[in-house]
Amino acid sequence: MKSPRIIISGGGTGGHIYPAIAIANALKELTPECEILFVGANGKMEMEKVPQAGYPIKGLDVVGLQRKLTLKNLAFPFKLLKSLKSAKNIVKEFNPDVAVGVGGYASGPTLKMAEKLNIPTVLQEQNSYAGITNKLLAKKAALICVAYEGMERFFPKDKIKLTGNPVRKDILNVENKREEGYREFQLDADKKTILILGGSLGARTLNDSITQNFELINKKNDVQLIWQTGKFYDREMQKLNEKNGNQNIKALPFISRMDLAYAVADVVISRAGALSISELCLVKKPIILVPSPNVSEDHQTKNAQSLVNKKAALLVKDSESITKLVPTALELLENQELQRELSENIAPLGRSNADTEIAQEILNIIKNKRN
Repeated sequence: MKSPRIIISGGGTGGHIYPAIAIANALKELTPECEILFVGANGKMEMEKVPQAGYPIKGLDVVGLQRKLTLKNLAFPFKLLKSLKSAKNIVKEFNPDVAVGVGGYASGPTLKMAEKLNIPTVLQEQNSYAGITNKLLAKKAALICVAYEGMERFFPKDKIKLTGNPVRKDILNVENKREEGYREFQLDADKKTILILGGSLGARTLNDSITQNFELINKKNDVQLIWQTGKFYDREMQKLNEKNGNQNIKALPFISRMDLAYAVADVVISRAGALSISELCLVKKPIILVPSPNVSEDHQTKNAQSLVNKKAALLVKDSESITKLVPTALELLENQELQRELSENIAPLGRSNADTEIAQEILNIIKNKRN
């Protein structure tokens, strides 16, 4: 029997790339002989991250349509036509059994061409509010894997499969890693720990919320912070942190051992990206979400609200973060009952086998196609 051949397309952000790689890894575990080709956008982070994960990738010269009026939008139709032509050549040459789209610029042209060549397509929608590309591709998709309930308002109900978002496996059972985490971050096991996550590039609002509340944090001798500043803001935040001089605040540009950071955290502060929320549901910690307002369709607020409605998270608006975030976090640290309620309510929302479930669905489509 011929080895399964699968194209996986999309990217632009870690929220698209890491689920894509997780799906590829699960496919390889289930069917080691399968052949996988990624298609990404030239100049985007998938062109670096995918080869690092051990998979080949081809790039398209595709760009997004800017929401503001800008000269860049004049180039959009030309780059789109060029990308459609390139995508058609890539799909014809690789001749996949299935094309999988995870969202992001490249997935549109790639899956559109796969459709035209009568190749079944699978969509993976990470957010509670569907992206434009996936909404346009949904009509002809064979399957749409989603992470949230109620997605039939965007997609045909009979094509939806609730799988959750694929996440890294090392964050499961983090409670067993608590002592290792204290050593890794040079923390005091007798103090309460707040973990602040602004993403790999960082979040200006979250960083300002910490620096402008140093005085309040400094009064709490029994509280320590792991503060992911993001590489974009790192130098500036390190200087402010050194000037403040509180040894209980550990400022880091990037956290490579997220499993250990989650392990020691008593409370987690985070943006509300789909991948972050999927991980937070699995680590079962009390969380405060500060949705970024700088995203399409305000989807982070919708992601966060889906947890808040289940009393599984607290929400602080980005516009109110500087005055409310740190006081809310310190109050939560003192409220054991609320911590327990949030942890208990978020626990059932975690789905640890999403990658395997999606991979199995893809292989089922290939099997049915060949029979």
